[in-house]
Amino acid sequence: MKKFTLKQIAEACGGKYTGDEKLINTAVSSIERDSRNIKKDSLFLAIKGARVDGHDFIEKCYNDGAVCALCEKAPENPSKPYILVDDTLKAVKKIAKAYRELFDIPIVGISGSVGKTSTKEMIASVLSQKFNVHKTQGNLNNELGVPLTLFGMDDSTEAAVVEMGISDFGEMQRISEMVQPTIEVITIIGECHLENLGDRDGVFKAKTEMFNNLKDDGVVVLNADDDKLSQVKEVKGKKPIFYGITSGEYRAENIKNNGVLGVDADLIFGEKKLSVTIPAIGTYMVANALAASAVGIQLGLSDNDIKAGISAYKTVGSRANLIDNGKIKIIDDCYNANPTSVKASLDTLMNFSGRKIAILGDMKELGENELELHFEVGKYAGKCDAVICAGPLSLKIAEGAGGIYFKTKEELIANLPSLINDGDIVLVKASHSMEFEKITEELKNL
Repeated sequence: MKKFTLKQIAEACGGKYTGDEKLINTAVSSIERDSRNIKKDSLFLAIKGARVDGHDFIEKCYNDGAVCALCEKAPENPSKPYILVDDTLKAVKKIAKAYRELFDIPIVGISGSVGKTSTKEMIASVLSQKFNVHKTQGNLNNELGVPLTLFGMDDSTEAAVVEMGISDFGEMQRISEMVQPTIEVITIIGECHLENLGDRDGVFKAKTEMFNNLKDDGVVVLNADDDKLSQVKEVKGKKPIFYGITSGEYRAENIKNNGVLGVDADLIFGEKKLSVTIPAIGTYMVANALAASAVGIQLGLSDNDIKAGISAYKTVGSRANLIDNGKIKIIDDCYNANPTSVKASLDTLMNFSGRKIAILGDMKELGENELELHFEVGKYAGKCDAVICAGPLSLKIAEGAGGIYFKTKEELIANLPSLINDGDIVLVKASHSMEFEKITEELKNL
């Protein structure tokens, strides 16, 4: 971390420091919510969760080297200092904002209903050709994850790429207030978290709360192929930069999907044409490359830097990860799902040769129209050679596709050997809570 003292931390969150006054100017080595990650001079965040109360681990953290704890209730007979606050999570967000303000570097904030993580990885890969880049790890993209992401920046950080995920109104306002992006990117306004946001207009309203916290000299980069985003005329008096596969200042031509060999495309911006090969599957990856190009140009990268960064892209986790076990190919895309992302994954599946199988599960948080949305996805999936579903909501997908339905994924797994043939290309896609990664593991072993 940059030098960030207990005194600065207490002042940032309005907390009461209690303990040895000689330690108040100690610079913390890290800020941790997980007691297992404590090191010498860490600050421990005592957060009360649904299953575990961090306050129960304060003394353990002291023993493991923590210099101080941030907490809502004073520990009994503490051996080291603590900072007392009314609400630890609210305090953490104030601390994160103060820590971010120690940095005068480009910070790219990314959101969208689909493609946040892959776009984050693509932008980070491109920017890494010129800068030492800090980026969001794993799923640290919510109101607690974003502070932890920001706390990971240090004196060596020259640029940061921060993923910002939300599920309700007001969250993006709070998250972007911490991040204070110098560049903001929104990928797609899709049908996600409709339980809270209502419809795509609600999604648009919630996502664009980030505009309120764009740095005054900042830049907004938006997907021109999205009907909602393309209507944004200006943000803080400046016209957005638009990218899109078919339209925008940054667009693409001559797209060729080569299956396992990736996607070829000519990226067009200004008078330039940049021929690239993206080492990933799916036409939508071209849009990610265009977004990264737009950000890279804003930050002074050369054409060669951009091309090298796109070529160096790597897929993370269960996000359009292609697995070849020698008998079948598996598109492991079961990290999460909404109607927009499932349709995009189905489009990717259709780019492959061979018998095309879609194994689909429930999409969560879709609100009152969830059954209709599942049926609609099923109709879209009907172009596959076979659609196999599991989960209560996915009965509607199966009905829409004329597919095969199992009540549970365990039943589905038991029937996989009779459903999958050598040479098949199999997509696995569902909301994360469905745990369809277990299906992926079974497919690997067929």
